[in-house]
Order: sequence, then structure tokens, then C-alpha cells
Amino acid sequence: MGALLQNLIGTVSVIVYFVNTVFWVIPIVIFSFLKLIPIKAWQTMVSYPLDGCATSWITVNYLIQRSTGNTNWKVEGLESLTRKDWYLVVSNHQSWVDILVLQRIFNRKIPFLKFFLKKELIWVPFLGIAWWALDFPFMRRYSKTFLAKHPHLKGKDMESTRKACQKFQHKPVSIMNFVEGTRLTPQKLARQNSPFTHLLKPKAGGMAFVLSAMGNQLHKLLDVTIYYPGGIPTFWDFVCGKVKDIHVSVRVLSIEDLMNSDAFAMDYFDNPEQRAKFQRWLNQLWAEKDQTLKSMSAGN
Repeated sequence: MGALLQNLIGTVSVIVYFVNTVFWVIPIVIFSFLKLIPIKAWQTMVSYPLDGCATSWITVNYLIQRSTGNTNWKVEGLESLTRKDWYLVVSNHQSWVDILVLQRIFNRKIPFLKFFLKKELIWVPFLGIAWWALDFPFMRRYSKTFLAKHPHLKGKDMESTRKACQKFQHKPVSIMNFVEGTRLTPQKLARQNSPFTHLLKPKAGGMAFVLSAMGNQLHKLLDVTIYYPGGIPTFWDFVCGKVKDIHVSVRVLSIEDLMNSDAFAMDYFDNPEQRAKFQRWLNQLWAEKDQTLKSMSAGN
């Protein structure tokens, strides 16, 4: 396929992605305002067509990808997944394409993927109310400096987040977390002096926050490993149809086993010893992921 044709395909894809996004954002925003009516039963009822709009948006994106690309997908580990369960999803992070990959492989297999967002983002025009209506959890984190000046607020951030997540007690949810905190590049790998060949060092804080706020509600941990045999692609590479192969491995782990082990405890943020234990557990998980990537690379 010539470069000119690929660029044309990419341009058309971006336009169609944009049209698809606008098409579904309109009903999402409309339903968002309907959800402002402060009746819990009503808000719960409205949340289902909202999730349906988001799911349909991803489905159409999938059809666009099939029409404009010729990528060979190899995905393992989806057999036991269900939309009726509660999941925490962690993955390695190399490109913005990762998000499209995760949305595609999990669409209609688990509840719509949601991210924890900073509370300030609720004020972003249109998107803020859409995120709120789609039940994206908003978190408020106080810095150590702020808590030193206002010690009476210690623990209030976690308490408010737990209350915000109570809606998920009866409605299945999938929470996504990129524990490396940033996308992998050779420069970042060298700067970190990472002990892993294909991964940056994992950061335990974000995952610990999710578990502290929602550990009793989440049932399973999905450990996702994404590998691009042709090299890490850009979003433009993907929409132009240049990505020939994508391999994904999904491993299902028990969150209950993790919460009942000595690797994690609810006093994570106040106990340095507990933070060290959980970081060791996460480092081991990442070491196994690094080995999975090595096997994928060798089998390519």
C-alpha cells in the first residue's frame, strides 16, 4: 500500500471517527442533563442508556477499524469474562493506541471501561457532565502540605471517593488503570534505569487508591499485556492501516485473594511498611508481565 493511499485512509478514518464521536456525544449530553434529576432510581435507570451510547460508540469505531485497516489481532484470555462482573483492569502503556485496543477487545465482554478522574475535571465543558453521567469516578486527593495545614481533613478524600463509588454496589463496573503512569519510550526506560526490558517501573499509588476506595466492590483483576510486533505505533499509524499485528494477553486474577493477603491493607497510605509490601507485589506482577512480553517477542 503506497504512502499516499495510507495517508488518505488515515484522513478519512479521522474524519469518520470525529463524526461518530459527535453523533454519540449529543445523546450522551442530553441524557446527562436528564440524570441531574436527584432521584436515585431515575439516575440508575438513565445510566443504562448512557452506557449503551458509549458502547455503541466503541462498536462503530470497531467497524471503522475493520473497514480501513488490515490488522491481524491475536487475543488470549477473554473466555471467562462477563458484563455482569466487577473488574479492575491494569495494562502496560506504550501508545495512545493502547486505549483503542482495550476498548475494542473488551467491548460488550465486560462493563464499559471507566477511569478515575480528578474532581476538578468535572468542570470541563460538556465532557465533565458526560463523564459524571457515565459514572466515571471522580477523586479528590489532598497533598501532604495541604493536610499539614488542615489535619482535620485527613482521610476525607478517601471517604468522599468511597461514597461516590457506592453506585457500583449494584451496577457492574470496569475501572482502568495504567500503573506505569506514562507511555513507554526508550528515553524514559533509560532514564528510569528500569529493571524490566519492556516496561517502565509500576507505580502503586493509583492502584492502591482504587483498591482502598473500591476493593470490596471489585471482584477480579484483569492483567493485560499488549505487544506490537512491528514496533510501537502512533495513533496516525493505526488509523492509516500501518499496524499489521497486535497481540494481547489477558490474565484473570482474584482481587479477593489480594485483599485477603498481606500484600495489601487498607492502611496503605499511612503505613510505610504496607506500601513497601504492596510495591513488591506489584513489581512481581510486572516482572511476570515483562517475561510475557519477552515470550511474545520471541514467538514473533
